[in-house]
Amino acid sequence: MKRPLRSLSKSNNRRTKDKQLIEFERADLGDDIRASRSGRILRRSVKPTSILLEQDLIERLREKGAKRGSGYQTMLKVIVREHLDDY
Repeated sequence: MKRPLRSLSKSNNRRTKDKQLIEFERADLGDDIRASRSGRILRRSVKPTSILLEQDLIERLREKGAKRGSGYQTMLKVIVREHLDDY
């Protein structure tokens, strides 16, 4: 028995949003927040690099990063920035 083909219409793919999210997206946060630029992410220029790390070090970085909600590469950058002046 063949399964019927599913329609790919947009209405089937939409996810329902909760009322709080809809209200937040609709709200005007005001000129003060726009002027403060607090909603913008300013990204420094970055240069891709490659580094060889032992597997146990990567696992430890992943564990630490998971506690902060980030990945191991981000955690490595945080640690380097915080402790670079120590050396």
